[in-house]
Amino acid sequence: MKLPAEWEKQSFVQLTWPHPDTAWYDLPSVLDCYVNIARTLVKYEPLLIVCRDRQECLKDFADRGVSVEGWPLSLAECPLNDTWARDHGGITVLDEEGKPVVLDVVFNGWGLKFGADLDNQITRRLFSAGIFAPGVGYRDMRPFVLEGGSIDTDGEGTLLTTSECLCSLNRNEYLSEEEIGSRLADAFGLKRILWLDHGTIAGDDTDSHVDILARFCSPDTIAYTSCDNPADENYAPLKAMEEQLRTFTTADGKPYRLLPLPLPDPLYLDDYRLPASYANFLIVNGAVLMPGAGSPKDEQAAAVLASAFPGRKIEVIDCRALLSGHGGLHCITMQYPQACRLSARV
Repeated sequence: MKLPAEWEKQSFVQLTWPHPDTAWYDLPSVLDCYVNIARTLVKYEPLLIVCRDRQECLKDFADRGVSVEGWPLSLAECPLNDTWARDHGGITVLDEEGKPVVLDVVFNGWGLKFGADLDNQITRRLFSAGIFAPGVGYRDMRPFVLEGGSIDTDGEGTLLTTSECLCSLNRNEYLSEEEIGSRLADAFGLKRILWLDHGTIAGDDTDSHVDILARFCSPDTIAYTSCDNPADENYAPLKAMEEQLRTFTTADGKPYRLLPLPLPDPLYLDDYRLPASYANFLIVNGAVLMPGAGSPKDEQAAAVLASAFPGRKIEVIDCRALLSGHGGLHCITMQYPQACRLSARV
C-alpha cells in the first residue's frame, strides 16, 4: 500500500456543501467563501460537491452571480451533519498494483464533541450510489477512528501526526500509541511515523490536527506554524514543536528543510480566539490554495509557500468566515489521487 503525497497528481477534490442546518455562525459569509474556493478549484481540476440537495446547492452559486455551466463539476446528494470533508472524507491509498482503494475510517465528531452520525456514513453512501468509477476499491476500517486532518505524508512512507490527537480519549483509547502506529502502518504502507508531541493553537477543538501545525511540502521540506511573540498564548507550545521538528530527520538521516509560517494576527469571535493557521493550505494540480486571514502576514506566508512549491501558483483565498467553525481551507476539502476516478454517472 502507498498513501500518496498531496502534491502528487490528483483526479478531483471533494467539498461537502453547507446548508441551513449545518453549524455555521454566519452561513451567508461561509457560502461566499465556499463559492470562491469552488471557482478557484475548478481552474485546476474537477470538483465533487457532496450536498444535501443539488438544487439548493446550485441556487447558492446563482445567488452569488456565479454560473457553473461548463465547470468540471459533479454533484452527489447525501444526508450530512456538517461540512468538514477533510475529516469525514475517504482517504485514498494505492495498492501494490497502483489501483486506488478508498479507506472508510470512523469519524466520530473529533472525539465525540459533535454529532457525526450522518457524516460518518458519507463515504459508504457515495460508494453505494456508484459515485466512484469501476475499479476503485473500498476498505472498511471500522472501528478505527481517524480524521484526514490529523495526518500528513511525504508519499514515500513517512507519516507526520500528533500524539495528542491520535492517542486522545474518545478516539482509539483501547489502543496504545504503538498499536495505533501499527494500524496506520498496515493501512498506509508506512515505513515510519514522526510523532509530534508538542504544538497547539488556541481555539482548536480537534486536539491538535497536524494540518494546522506542520505540513510536508516535499520529502525533505516541512512548513510549520511559528510564533515569535512571547506574550502570545501560542508561543510556548509552538516553540516546543519547532524544537522537536529540528530533531526529525528524513528517511536517509538528513535534517529537514524547515520553513516557518507566521502565525496570523489574532482573530476573535466575541471573546473566543479562532484557530487561524497558514499551514491549513491545500495542494492541487499546479497550485497551492492558501487561507488568507486579511493581514499583511498573508503576503509573508504566500512568499514562504512560493519558495516551498516552485512552479505552482499560490492562490490566496480569504477564509476568515471558515474560522467561525474553528477550521479552514484544508479542513473543508479532500483530494483524491489521479487513479481514483469518478463514475460517468455523477
